[in-house]
Amino acid sequence: MKKFVPYEKMSKKQKREIDAKQRGVWTLSPVTRVAGTDKKHYTRKRKHRNSGRDDSLPFDSCTNI
Repeated sequence: MKKFVPYEKMSKKQKREIDAKQRGVWTLSPVTRVAGTDKKHYTRKRKHRNSGRDDSLPFDSCTNI
């Protein structure tokens, strides 16, 4: 015969086993879910495509001598 041990004095492992036995199986998941959207991922547009400068050219080639 098993010796009676109060729940408060049981080890964590024993408490987990008892809790798992008492817990039922959910037919519907209790986790709140958000419905997926059909929208594509939003990509932020750059505010200034070209700021009037062309940085691809070296500085010396822009000056006229």
